[in-house]
Amino acid sequence: MEETNSLLLVCNAHLDPVWLWEWEEGCAQALATFRTAAELCQEFDGFVFNHNEALLYKWIEIYDKDLFQKIKFLVKKKKWHIMGGWYLQPDCNLPSGESLVRQILVGNQYFRNTFNVQPHTAVNLDPFGHTRGLVQILKKSGYDSYLFCRPDPETMDLPNDDFLWIGYDGSQIKAHRTPYHYNSKKGKAAQRIKEWLKQNQSKKWGLLLWGVGNHGGGPSREDLAQIKKLSKDSFQRTIKHSTPEDYFEQIKEENLLRYEKDLNPWAVGCYTSMSRIKQKHRKLENQYYLTETMVSHAHINGLMSYPREQLAEALEDLLFCEFHDILPGSCTAEVEESSLQRMGHGLEILSRLKNRAFFALLSGQRKAAPNEFPIIVYNPHPFPFEDIFWCEFQPEEPNQDPSEYWIPELRDNQGRLVPCQLEKESSNISNDHRKKICFRARLSPQETNRFHCTLKTEKPTQNRVRPIKSEFKFKSEKAEGILNSQTGLIDRFRFSGIDFLKPGSFSLKIMADDPDPWGMKVESFRQCIGEFALMSQEQSAVFSATGSSRFPPLRIIEQGPIRTVVEALFQYHHSSACVRYKFSQKESALELEIKLFWNEKDKMVKLSIPSAFKNSTCLGQVPYGLETFSHSEREHAVQKWAGILSEDKQHLLTVINNGLHGFDFKSGELRLSLLRSPAYAAHPVNGMPLVPQDRFEDRMDQGKHTFRFWINIGTAEQRLSSISRESTIKNQAPFILCCFPPGKGTLPNQGVVLEGDPVELKSMKMAEEENWMILRLFEPTGEQKSVKLTVPVIKKHFQLSLSPFEIKTIAIDLCSKQLFFTNLLEQKNDP
Repeated sequence: MEETNSLLLVCNAHLDPVWLWEWEEGCAQALATFRTAAELCQEFDGFVFNHNEALLYKWIEIYDKDLFQKIKFLVKKKKWHIMGGWYLQPDCNLPSGESLVRQILVGNQYFRNTFNVQPHTAVNLDPFGHTRGLVQILKKSGYDSYLFCRPDPETMDLPNDDFLWIGYDGSQIKAHRTPYHYNSKKGKAAQRIKEWLKQNQSKKWGLLLWGVGNHGGGPSREDLAQIKKLSKDSFQRTIKHSTPEDYFEQIKEENLLRYEKDLNPWAVGCYTSMSRIKQKHRKLENQYYLTETMVSHAHINGLMSYPREQLAEALEDLLFCEFHDILPGSCTAEVEESSLQRMGHGLEILSRLKNRAFFALLSGQRKAAPNEFPIIVYNPHPFPFEDIFWCEFQPEEPNQDPSEYWIPELRDNQGRLVPCQLEKESSNISNDHRKKICFRARLSPQETNRFHCTLKTEKPTQNRVRPIKSEFKFKSEKAEGILNSQTGLIDRFRFSGIDFLKPGSFSLKIMADDPDPWGMKVESFRQCIGEFALMSQEQSAVFSATGSSRFPPLRIIEQGPIRTVVEALFQYHHSSACVRYKFSQKESALELEIKLFWNEKDKMVKLSIPSAFKNSTCLGQVPYGLETFSHSEREHAVQKWAGILSEDKQHLLTVINNGLHGFDFKSGELRLSLLRSPAYAAHPVNGMPLVPQDRFEDRMDQGKHTFRFWINIGTAEQRLSSISRESTIKNQAPFILCCFPPGKGTLPNQGVVLEGDPVELKSMKMAEEENWMILRLFEPTGEQKSVKLTVPVIKKHFQLSLSPFEIKTIAIDLCSKQLFFTNLLEQKNDP
């Protein structure tokens, strides 16, 4: 225990690997800063330098091996402290809970193997807010405390700068917000200390961060000399160089006030800025965990070796692009481009691994029968489900007979007909050749599901595209609604006689905005200044480039036993939108595809979903948690789904997205934030203009963007028990391919099977350092749940119980066939 009346100085360097610079410059600054820090550690007795982020240490290891060895020596001598232990400082709201786990797992594994250390205080000084789901993640990763800066006191009230942070599952850790931020000006550290002493005379102990610069820097010889003199002259308080862990050792949990919320908001514009980055990140994130599952499934069946190195390379691409100036969209255009390139690199690695696993898992599939086009659907999820799927395939030669048209017929493995419909393929070659089949089917859990497609000939039918000239009514087995032919918007969406939406739903509203990508000075975007309107026939003709002078802006473009697809064209000033409503013929579900051609400046576009419920509540998925959001105008961040719950808590409307985060909710209306148009890295400075007024400056997210949403309605009980799995299915869709198996080998065992809603399998992988299969389960509803886990490859099943919002990590030793539990670092739990 440190003596009382002490101030612990934690020297660090603020080293963004990218921000206003690209990674090469960030690497150069890390090398320079670490060299200086190492020299000063040796020169000044008692000085301790603190730094986190495994990425930066990896750079030192690659580019200056002598410096790296010197740092290892200083760590052993406790002159250099490895703090934090993460891969880097990511955004702490937008990555999934599992991605935050991997930030810790990869970073901790590196520091443990390289420096033989494991930090116990997590450190995220610069990120723009922190999800409450972090608490359980930290606790189950061996942390007992958390050090952060934002949101600052002007933005968010806390019970105290020291408090007990409580997670969704009841986990708790000590937390400290340092209101003085993380850096100091060169030669001004002593003055910073004096200011702290003056303002905190009643405190028995304190922590103060210092270090030069916002682009590397860290300690300086001048500052250290001044601090040495100040420490020597201080009689009322001990001033010493120290570490975050030393500070938290002095704090007793029983003296702390509890805080049971997230640590938000700050920079709410970052929930939406740079949409291409956010969507590419979501795609990489989804593909990583899907591919990891597929290769693990193939590996435990002996069909392929586990591609540990390739997965690690793709994972580091993902983790790098979760950095708190990349994923939030506060970097330059050059960093945006290089980050998209990096994520593309990760996706290419995963594409090859996924294909390899898929073909390996075709073992035991029989050869195709004559004239058969096998449609193989791999379900990566450990539970059966029914959904709408589509697949394109190519007959050997085009149909040359103009009096006939090829129509697909689809059957399952038992020979039963599967409902399907033919839709327009992605290409635009005007002959009867390439086919796109859309079908509804039920998939078995975690295995390949085979469907048999053949082509039969029919007489050509009338063009299935037709304009909508009057009110369009749609009705499925479970829901009904009305599409307004004058506005192109949904006027009714009803389930069991109950209206869920107000007229005019799914309008694209325009909000006033400014060039600041962070949104530093605001907490909301609620000033509506316009909205997209249905195009005139003349506008539609120009936009669609059909060659005619008039073209209906509202049309049915697909219709069959599976779904009806309606296309609506909208215009606002310099921007256009093609909205496709996809109405299921069976479910209470509506898919919305929006192709948005965005050419506005200093404006935001939101998708408006006004519920018909009075006094409703907004719910949404957050990293390893479920949040109830306030009715304020404030912008919030969500993961894969948000929902509107009726006042009597009997009915729920849910909306799944494929790559956005920002939204607001007021008076029963959910507004999803699609796009902003700020300038790149336009940081507010002392009332100066955000962008130069003497030249053109690029704006973010101009041009074409595609968004997809899946809207579903029903009872609250049914929706809450289904929505988390549904959002995972839509984001990690089954792998579908028309292919021709070689007819060799034996059928593999299923991967794993979960029986018992709504527990999710968030991760299926091989352990980092053991021959264990790791399964991570999560209870998403806040209720006690039980689940039966079956692992066919070892011929065992296990009955498991999960408490509300519990993350449970299971290891299965494939040699002994024993199941046991680990923490998130894949270390065995204490008995």
